[in-house]
Amino acid sequence: MKLRDIYAREGLTFSIEFFPPKTDDGLEKLFTELQVLKTLRPAFCSVTYGAGGSTQTKTVEIVERIRDEADLEVMCHLTIVNQPRSQVRGVLDQLRKAGIENMIALAGDPPQQAEVDWTPHPEGFLHSRELVEEALAFEDGWFSVAVAGFPEVHPRAVSAESDLKYLKEKVDAGADAVITQLYYDNDDYFRYVEQARAIGIECPIVPGLLPVQSAPQVRRFTSLCSSRIPPRLDAMLDKVADDNDAALELGIEYATEQVQGLLEYGVPGVHFYSLNRSYSVKRIFENCGLDALASSAR
Repeated sequence: MKLRDIYAREGLTFSIEFFPPKTDDGLEKLFTELQVLKTLRPAFCSVTYGAGGSTQTKTVEIVERIRDEADLEVMCHLTIVNQPRSQVRGVLDQLRKAGIENMIALAGDPPQQAEVDWTPHPEGFLHSRELVEEALAFEDGWFSVAVAGFPEVHPRAVSAESDLKYLKEKVDAGADAVITQLYYDNDDYFRYVEQARAIGIECPIVPGLLPVQSAPQVRRFTSLCSSRIPPRLDAMLDKVADDNDAALELGIEYATEQVQGLLEYGVPGVHFYSLNRSYSVKRIFENCGLDALASSAR
């Protein structure tokens, strides 16, 4: 089922994101965790795509395996950084042949060591908007495409206004949904949605949440993606800096609060960055009674 149809159904659209493990053992652990998460009946799962297409083969294989073995709808990430157009088109062709119809079109991040002097691939796409256009021009209108949104502004954007303008370009190119970068202050999401609606963006804007698993980890992740840790959460993290078990419980409690606030606002869905683990997502799901709210048509 295409993303546009998934988000058109009644009820909350609950989705989960995974990354391709580096080892066979990690892959089997992922599918063990997936069996737990499957009981929550997510509307779809997504799988990330490494920088410069570094996990291209694994990503496509995992997407197919989730679809075939877990019998779940899937969305494949696809990036354009450091890749020629032929490689990107090759992945689109792979997905089409595999029967995968949902993807999220991303620019991707340049390698960290090359970020200052980085230049686009001479035969590549320059912007994720071009990837949206390429996917939607694919044979028989096969793909349904999501794009990324940044409640706290993309780290390489000139301004919040230019970032929103570019989001509208991606949506106008045919994107069916926006899934946001992680954030920890719901007010940032609320403001972002209101600003997007004010410039004519009408598609679903889905909040992306990363439950805290450890204090050092969340500080590293937010630093990498230029997200802000609100003062209240910052103080809470200081208290569990050396206690990962306590940090895990803190993350569940904090994300539960976030989800409850989002439900009151009336979000179309919630997208969890799971880090390939089921425990936190399952606890938050239960805390918020998402089973009763999630779309029943699976």
